[in-house]
Amino acid sequence: MTSTKETKKHTAPIQVQTLRKSFGKQKVLNGIDLQVAQGETLSVLGQSGTGKSVLLKILIGLQPPDSGSVLIHGQEISGLSLEPLNEIRKKIGFLFQNSALYDSMTVEQNVAFPLERHSDLSETQRKKRVRELLSTVGMEKDLDKLPGQISGGMQKRVGLARALALSPDILLFDEPTSGLDPMTASEIDELILKMQKEENMTSVVVTHDISSARKVSDRLALMRDGRILIEGTFKDLQESRDKFVVEFLNRDSF
Repeated sequence: MTSTKETKKHTAPIQVQTLRKSFGKQKVLNGIDLQVAQGETLSVLGQSGTGKSVLLKILIGLQPPDSGSVLIHGQEISGLSLEPLNEIRKKIGFLFQNSALYDSMTVEQNVAFPLERHSDLSETQRKKRVRELLSTVGMEKDLDKLPGQISGGMQKRVGLARALALSPDILLFDEPTSGLDPMTASEIDELILKMQKEENMTSVVVTHDISSARKVSDRLALMRDGRILIEGTFKDLQESRDKFVVEFLNRDSF
């Protein structure tokens, strides 16, 4: 009989095993093991420089690991050539920390960009899809504005709309609430929760924002020295007696 644990391992959209990455003599990832189940949101916490963002970049193939395995929907992506890798990337939405919008393009053009490159939609269909996406994130009234004409929180919303353009089933978030005021950060959290509820997406959220992680996550993983120090629910982390875990959780009020 197949155990529940074995079934989960087989079906997990994201599976990472013994992942290692160094830059020169600096070990950034030193044996990461992670699985993220279908529809689950995992938040990866840790101090600056612990390799959280590097982990995301490896998951989407922007950086190669030195060793270890990364499986997306059961397919190993390490070492893939560009064409098959791009096919896998179409299933993954990525919200960059700084939103990474094109300054010379309007909000509408930014969201339409992946559709123009990677879909067979007609111009009319693309416009409809873009407006639907912008409506989803509350930005339908600002489609003609340039990124420099909208706030940081609004740029995050547009970045999220663009990340959703190709209907991915995996979403990766790099510090989604970084640099935002508490009210705007809360609005971004609500958008992430909305995507979970409506689309059943599998998500990995890299963040230093404990309050945000607690709100949006099914499970959390705290990194230290390139490894996962502890993994579980927020309650699991709260009940830990590890000195580093206790200090990390108590560095901010929540």
